[in-house]
Amino acid sequence: MVDKIKVAVIGPGNIGTDLMFKILKSQHLEMGLLTGIVESEGIQRARNMGINTSIEGVNAVLQDPDIKIVFDATGAKPHLMHAPLLKEAGKIAIDLTPASVGPYCVPCVNLEELLDEPNVNMVTCAGQATVPIVYAINKVASVHYAEIVASLSSKSAGPGTRQNIDEFTETTSKALVQVGGAKRAKAIIVLNPAEPPVMMANTIYVEVENPDEKAITTAVQMMVNEIQKYVPGYRLRVPPIIEGQKVTIMIQVEGAGDFLPKYSGNLDIITSAAVSYAERLAQKLIRKDVIA
Repeated sequence: MVDKIKVAVIGPGNIGTDLMFKILKSQHLEMGLLTGIVESEGIQRARNMGINTSIEGVNAVLQDPDIKIVFDATGAKPHLMHAPLLKEAGKIAIDLTPASVGPYCVPCVNLEELLDEPNVNMVTCAGQATVPIVYAINKVASVHYAEIVASLSSKSAGPGTRQNIDEFTETTSKALVQVGGAKRAKAIIVLNPAEPPVMMANTIYVEVENPDEKAITTAVQMMVNEIQKYVPGYRLRVPPIIEGQKVTIMIQVEGAGDFLPKYSGNLDIITSAAVSYAERLAQKLIRKDVIA
């Protein structure tokens, strides 16, 4: 009887390494492979831990028929090349880049709807932090416009984030509309060079129709509680402030410290969301295998 699903991580950087540490703690996922394209600190660390590694990139994943789920923690352009190869090989891709090949996945909003998809996109760190709040508000007061400002420590923004800033803001804005329900949206990212490094902070501004303070506050708190099930460091820093048709909220995200510093909540929230989706998907695959 299968009790774990074998998975691979493409990209041995900070996000890929944090994914590996989270997968190693999972009840339903087996860390089968960490792969990159060059020898690196991440590859060496995984190898020293006894994890199977490769520098053949996606090709190493394609050569292992037992790998069912693949986390892609590379970049937008590489994932555009990886996606069709993984799909053809029958492997389910969880995309942590802004490539947006598959539908946007925000676990506390639409996880169950996406369990049959061959490829899901985890939006961005800002998307995971803010889309659920906009979604919650939209359920009780129609959101005409949403604007978010994600401020994160410069130290926690790796080369992937820096190289994909345009894709980052565009993807986050689209997710605020497509998943969050806003009619229009804008996303801004700020890399804060402060020392000591600051926690990830997200300011959310929305314009709504007929705001009900009690309904909005309740909806937001319920959503925060849901997110905390897989991101314990997710906190409501400033509860809803309602001025006319405008609602302002501030969220802080502290990382779990599995591999990355706790101030890297921006990375932790997207890896936590990805693993949360993968665990639910693995449970489905395990049940399917048992029935078969």
